[in-house]
Amino acid sequence: MSHVNVVPLSRRMEPRDPHEAHRVATPLELFFDLVFVVAIASAAAQWHHGLAEGHLGDLVNFVMVFFAIWWAWMNYTWFASSYDCDDVPYRLLTFTIMTGSLMLAAGIPDLFDDGQSGLVVAGYALMRFAMVAMWLRAAAGHPEGRRTALTYAAGITVVQLLWIARLLLEGRTVLMVSFFALVVLELLVPIVAERRGITPFHPHHIAERYALLTLIVLGEVVLATLQAVQGALGDGAAPGLLALVVGGLLIVFSMWWLYFKREHAGLFEGSVGSVFVAGYGHYLVFVSVAATGAALAASVDQVQGDAHTTARVVGLALAGAVAVYVWCLTAMHSMAGAPAAETRVGAAVGLVLLVVAALAPPVGATVLTIGLVLSAAVAHHVWTSRQTV
Repeated sequence: MSHVNVVPLSRRMEPRDPHEAHRVATPLELFFDLVFVVAIASAAAQWHHGLAEGHLGDLVNFVMVFFAIWWAWMNYTWFASSYDCDDVPYRLLTFTIMTGSLMLAAGIPDLFDDGQSGLVVAGYALMRFAMVAMWLRAAAGHPEGRRTALTYAAGITVVQLLWIARLLLEGRTVLMVSFFALVVLELLVPIVAERRGITPFHPHHIAERYALLTLIVLGEVVLATLQAVQGALGDGAAPGLLALVVGGLLIVFSMWWLYFKREHAGLFEGSVGSVFVAGYGHYLVFVSVAATGAALAASVDQVQGDAHTTARVVGLALAGAVAVYVWCLTAMHSMAGAPAAETRVGAAVGLVLLVVAALAPPVGATVLTIGLVLSAAVAHHVWTSRQTV
């Protein structure tokens, strides 16, 4: 007879043990990630089309909307690491946040067209107010952490009301300045709240959650590239497509290898400052992976002659995304104790990628060369790590 999982109708939201053995991602968290990747894929698709059409200003929209997706994902992830009580209200609030992410995903095309989207703001508001409810439950169930929880709830509420009020603004400059001002306020909420008491997050659980989202976004890169190649094959494969496919695979495989060449739990076990650097710094990791997928798809368009931009622009977009990824990982691995030689190699790899793209070879050759450079970086790591064991 199979075991039945009985979900409590309600239980006190008490803190989890930050040293709990065998703590792993739950099925609900995995489901949560998959739903959020829908929003990530929508944002990446818009940047793909903008890049292929030569609308480079869409990169700003991509970076902006990706922040909203990532910030909502990250806030929930850290909360769940500290207070996941897995009762019915907790699951329903989680579903509410997932619904908000789908609303946000649906409004992304309007945001790219007009610079504003009521649906994006509504989806984001739904996610954030659901988090307020989560923090209020934590405040009621964890007296020792009440000040921290209430600070989170108040901070999120105030900033979210400002996001809603931003819908009344007009003009590109005003919208840009207000966006980055509110981003600063968003980033300050956890910094201020954690000064009133550190939430009991599980370092290994957090490291796993970040790694899982990296994996899923890498999977989205593969899917986006495959769909672009399928469309190209339907029109007859152009010269350079094979080199692009091989290079694209080398890029994705190497990005996976470079991320997992070191354990990341140590990044979340140090000082509060280093934890914030690692936690916030992963934004650049996630956004660069998604941007890599968009640039690979645009590369297929360029090879097929369907893009309205140059090979250099597409190549630099791809090389820039991969270089940011490499540099961010290099910086974090350096924080985790990587030797200076490894840091120098990481810094050099990013520069080489940009030089390759700036030389403006055909896009297929650019993608293949970037893939080969990353593969060489992986081979260097494999060789040097064997020597140090």
